Amino acid sequence: MTVSGLKRVMGVATVAAVAMLFAAPALAQGKGFPALVDVDTVISQPLSQTMPVIGRFVARERGVVSSLTAGPVAAVEVEVGERVEAGQVLIRLDDAVITQERNLEAAAVKQSRAELSTAKEALGLALQEQKRLERLKGSAAFSQARLDDKKKEVARLRSEQAEAEAAVAKSQASLALAEIDLKRTRVLAPFNGVVIERHTERGAYLSAGGNVVTLLNDEDMEVEADVPANRIAGLTPGRLVEIELVAGENQQAIVRAVVPDENVLTRTRAVRFTPAAKATEPGALAAGQSVTVFIPVGTAREIVSVHKDAVLPQGGRNRVYVVRNGVAEIREITYGEAVGDRLEVLSGLEPGDVTVIRGNERIQPGQEVTYQGMPGNGTGG
Repeated sequence: MTVSGLKRVMGVATVAAVAMLFAAPALAQGKGFPALVDVDTVISQPLSQTMPVIGRFVARERGVVSSLTAGPVAAVEVEVGERVEAGQVLIRLDDAVITQERNLEAAAVKQSRAELSTAKEALGLALQEQKRLERLKGSAAFSQARLDDKKKEVARLRSEQAEAEAAVAKSQASLALAEIDLKRTRVLAPFNGVVIERHTERGAYLSAGGNVVTLLNDEDMEVEADVPANRIAGLTPGRLVEIELVAGENQQAIVRAVVPDENVLTRTRAVRFTPAAKATEPGALAAGQSVTVFIPVGTAREIVSVHKDAVLPQGGRNRVYVVRNGVAEIREITYGEAVGDRLEVLSGLEPGDVTVIRGNERIQPGQEVTYQGMPGNGTGG
């Protein structure tokens, strides 16, 4: 054999050896060595088409806190941007005059009670004398005229006692009003929130109803969106929709109410949505912050879906490996719309089918496979 012929023979042998080397794992895999893969189960789920609508966060509690009594401002206890709790003091009014008015009313209560006590004592004595005269009936010392006069006196004293009791009630009510005014010299926060504006300063005089601060509760926010009137039908109270924050965070919200007031220019109606998850930190959301609401276009329908990684496009066909009794079977499927990372299955699969989503590029039809949690393989779940 010539040298060139020997080189050709050695080259062919080398190629054959390399081919056998690469084929060995595949052959071993088909003979008692199942391929390890990742799987996903075909499921049935609701599908509804949506359209994006730009909305905004609004505070359920926001407004101007007012003074309930008149007086000069002695101190403003909060600053713009400060977070306050319900019941916290916002401002203090000068209470010197109101305190003295309260003291006057307290003295009037004591006086009216003393007058009532006097009236009761006088009535008691008159009743005692009337009973004594009545016991004299039939004796020489009895006088009908004196008894009649005493009865008239008792009636008058009863009236005076009633007037004294009314005076006590009136003075007590006046004292209660004075104490309320005194208590109202401290203007308190009606709810948790943040001060976004101050309307008065120390030294100013506030009338009853005068503005103190504007307070916004950023811990209780909801979403408002102007939805086209022809898309309102599917937004029934309690329905879940998806919302997307500016940062790209997606979460669910619940339709709370559709406001029955249509904008004649835009033909839209305001819809309020309650986020299903509350903000984890105070200040995480702001009133007026933009949010995208995905409004359902039609009624939801049930679909069968498969994970998109299970589908293998081959020559214009779409195929999926389904694991049955530890063996990979090839299925040809047709699919429709995408639903997140899943595809709507129109034919070829049923709910509950176990499909290969990792490792499906290197296996062959009829090959044995195994996966984490596979029944009977002892790998656990």
